Amino acid sequence: MSYFESIAPVTYAGTQTQNPLAYRHYDPKRVILGKTMAEHLRLAVCYWHSFVWPGSDVFGPGSFDRPWHKLADPMQAARAKADVAFDFFSRLGVPFYTFHDTDVAPEGDSLKDYAHNFSSMIDVLEAKQAETGMKLLWGTANVFSHPRYAAGAASNPQPEVFAYAASQVFHAMNATQRLGGENYVLWGGREGYDTLLNTDLKRERQQLGRFFNMVIEHKHKIGFRGAILIEPKPQEPTKHQYDYDTATVYGFLKEFGLEHEVKTNLEANHATLAGHSFHHEVATSIALGLFGSIDANRGDMQNGWDTDQFPNSVEELTLVVYEILKAGGFTTGGFNFDTKVRRQSIDPADLFHGHIGAIDVLALSLERAAGMIENDALAAFKAQRYAGWEAELGQKLLAGGYSLESLAAEAAARDLRPQHVSGQQEALENLVNRYIYG
Repeated sequence: MSYFESIAPVTYAGTQTQNPLAYRHYDPKRVILGKTMAEHLRLAVCYWHSFVWPGSDVFGPGSFDRPWHKLADPMQAARAKADVAFDFFSRLGVPFYTFHDTDVAPEGDSLKDYAHNFSSMIDVLEAKQAETGMKLLWGTANVFSHPRYAAGAASNPQPEVFAYAASQVFHAMNATQRLGGENYVLWGGREGYDTLLNTDLKRERQQLGRFFNMVIEHKHKIGFRGAILIEPKPQEPTKHQYDYDTATVYGFLKEFGLEHEVKTNLEANHATLAGHSFHHEVATSIALGLFGSIDANRGDMQNGWDTDQFPNSVEELTLVVYEILKAGGFTTGGFNFDTKVRRQSIDPADLFHGHIGAIDVLALSLERAAGMIENDALAAFKAQRYAGWEAELGQKLLAGGYSLESLAAEAAARDLRPQHVSGQQEALENLVNRYIYG
């Protein structure tokens, strides 16, 4: 099926171009800090928002005229959707894509139908990857949309639902392995509660812990070399989700002995829903040794829900990319556009406009962050601010050289009279703005 035939492949044209369907900043071959832009950013397009969502919302049905949505045969529709999706990936010029199992294949009426349909479509995706050179950044299973998951999947009160979800994850992990996926994501879309009046919170956490350990056991059994990622989100669709934010996830992983087996897939819109900046979530994940991958999007400051808009803030993303570069960059992860065009954006070109603008924002953020790294005044300031911890007293404190009593005696003997020192926040904010805006 052809859908984007009137749109030429998107290429880098520079900042002087007037072509809205060209990259102004993203030059995939440009080398920055020893890597190309493509290698740094590892861009991916998601299957679900771009090719599955019909443009519906809670107030009305789909507004998009997608021809593959109109086909009566579900498998024919799935193959047509794959044709359009891979044509889009290729024209956009990104190296990766991402999917849920039910994005690419119809679920059918039974687990037998599901397994057959999914396996058949993995044959199609494998051929498409070979034809186009596209790679899979990560796969996952949709264990949240079907009514059976209304009370969660692994955290469900019914063990039969747990088993059904495990079957989907089993097939999705195997498919990800077969397609050369570099990660596998676990998103607890409904792993949480709406009210504690009907919820055994301790039991549900234990169920989740067992489910995660089964996933890790299967990862090692099949020899999957990629990362297992968990995606934090505070609420929506549930009132409270067990993977609220990075710090909460770390506590959960520690409880069940998984902190060395699982990393995070961080989403900007989820960070803000949790009351954090995206910068905070990335920095926290890196500090805890959990950083894996990114779902690049944004929310709307006037909307209190997950709007999944395309990122458009170089100011926000420069600091995010700075943290990632400081940590050594992505390994198996990348920037996945978990984003959707607005319900009124009904033209085929609108999908390109959204992705092109977001990719240029990331490219410009990479350029600005690289400038910060090359002359890292922030790191120099922090080193000076914490210098005392590298000296004798600080090192002895960290090494356990004092008890509380002996430290109190030492402070008295030295007649310590420490003075407050400026944190220079305003000066540092001005410094960052000079990197970003010149």
